[in-house]
Amino acid sequence: MDYKKRILITGGAGFIGNHAIRYFLEHYPNYLVICYDKLTYAGTTKWFGDIWGNNNFRFIQGDVCDANMVNIVLNSFNVDTIIHFAAESHVDNSINDPSAFIQTNIVGTYTLIECARRFWEENGGFEGKRFHHVSTDEVFGSLPLNYGAKFTENTPYDPHSPYSASKASSDMLVKSYYTTYGFPATISNCSNNYGPYQHKEKLIPTVINCIKQGKSIPVYGNGNNVRDWLYVTDHIRAIDDIVHYAPIGETYNIGGNMELTNISLIYKIGQAYREITGEFIDIGSLITYVEDRKGHDLRYAVSYENINTQLEWEPTTSFDVGIMNTVKWYLENE
Repeated sequence: MDYKKRILITGGAGFIGNHAIRYFLEHYPNYLVICYDKLTYAGTTKWFGDIWGNNNFRFIQGDVCDANMVNIVLNSFNVDTIIHFAAESHVDNSINDPSAFIQTNIVGTYTLIECARRFWEENGGFEGKRFHHVSTDEVFGSLPLNYGAKFTENTPYDPHSPYSASKASSDMLVKSYYTTYGFPATISNCSNNYGPYQHKEKLIPTVINCIKQGKSIPVYGNGNNVRDWLYVTDHIRAIDDIVHYAPIGETYNIGGNMELTNISLIYKIGQAYREITGEFIDIGSLITYVEDRKGHDLRYAVSYENINTQLEWEPTTSFDVGIMNTVKWYLENE
């Protein structure tokens, strides 16, 4: 079949990658979508379900650090677009053992962009090609509490954990390839995502499971750290716009305009749980304050003014709707 685009999605068996695959298969039936995933503990094909029935979907198990395997995939499918999600992303794990984060997030990104650069240069050049690197707002460090400023694309990098430092490093690699080689790259730095399919180690699934089981909900410090929350499908819409319409070399911040303290978030999850199940849950009695995380950033808040101005993107899923969808999914799926 003569596909209009051949998109390689790394980390496609992870939380956000899964949603990206579903989105592109639904909206672009004339695209070939290739999922490339190592299937570590955070990646699973369990939720692919009906995805397997798509004639324009392929799954390849592989490591982004494996240059030989990456080259085979690029050549076999004549890939012209790469959306790079694959990353180690759990901050606590990066504090306990940074090595996997250095390997996957830095070495893996280098391997991928170098293989793509050589493949595209040897097969017609960069025209019509795109490499989109998915990053995080954590590269910017921390904002003060009770202060209106937000991260912008011009905010200096100031990572505070091995995870965010590894992502900052990968961002710099991608930027350098654009500057040095004219490599057709774009980058996005996104706020906290939530929605179905997220791994159980993350905050929102952890809270839902604790409520469901009547277990203690661990909260770092005093629970007043602030995060900006974005429903995952809004994130994918932004990536769609960037991949198709953004000039190469551009970086975009993607935010949800929904700042919540961790404590407020937990109570909102509890409210959604009660509305869905009809059960009364005394959330306050389940909360247990634990020793704060090392290097715990106080506040993240992301301005999406630039992507709104250039590409007319904005989040469309309200938090109340998004969290209801999320809680309902976790109650229906173990």
